[in-house]
Amino acid sequence: MKKTLALILAAVMLALCFTSCGGGKQVVKVIDIDLTDEEYAFGVDKAQPELLDKVNAFIDKIMKDGTFDKICNNYFGDGTPNPVTSAEFDASKDQLVVATNAGFEPFEYMDGDKYVGIDMEIADLLAKELGMELVINNMDFDAVCLSVGQHKCDIAMAGLTVKPDREEYVTFSKSYYAASQKLIVKADDATFDACKTKEDVEAILAQKDVNTKIGVQNGTTGQFYVQGDADWGFDGFAVTCTGYKNGSLAVQDVINGNLDYVVIDSAPATAIASAFNKLA
Repeated sequence: MKKTLALILAAVMLALCFTSCGGGKQVVKVIDIDLTDEEYAFGVDKAQPELLDKVNAFIDKIMKDGTFDKICNNYFGDGTPNPVTSAEFDASKDQLVVATNAGFEPFEYMDGDKYVGIDMEIADLLAKELGMELVINNMDFDAVCLSVGQHKCDIAMAGLTVKPDREEYVTFSKSYYAASQKLIVKADDATFDACKTKEDVEAILAQKDVNTKIGVQNGTTGQFYVQGDADWGFDGFAVTCTGYKNGSLAVQDVINGNLDYVVIDSAPATAIASAFNKLA
């Protein structure tokens, strides 16, 4: 579990209040096999090509000077996350308005009224680099790119996978993070224990029918992977796919027996599983 309390963790704790007391029992596990290969980038307003240039230059800078590695160490290593404060929107001020979905630890989540996460720390530094005040708009993931496409926000920073249909609304920056989808199952579920490759996992999933229920976060690659998506080349599976606002709610339903599995991005998968296991 990350050192700073997250929105995801809060949802986990709320759910567990009805099911268990703290004891550190393993209740779920992540199958450590990458099911996809994807890249995260930021989605910039198409009407602001000059902002895109500045964002790309900033990404180059933080990659070269070690800043990005230091930020990642705050969430994957022994560093301490730096909470970020959002200003109130004011059209009379020079502000950078960021669209996000703050339920996607470790990229963006909440600690009280503060925003925390890899993307949020980058957003804070980007605004300072540009000499602008940072405004963060927290919304459903499905609305993030749309809000930028409608010019309500300047940039989407939400663990966004580069995807052709999203380019209808935004222009993607350079990639800054390599990601993948992984499977979360109950700790005592041995279905995938012998799997060595994604093909092994997919061969098992291909044998499942609508009686198998898989949870995903709405609008994410996990949903496209399970349901099938021609743009990605995902065939999908003949299972029942159920969408959730965030991954922690889906994992709680696995524990409660309402779902069989969850498919979600690898970093959130690790964070969510760790949170549930430490609180179980």
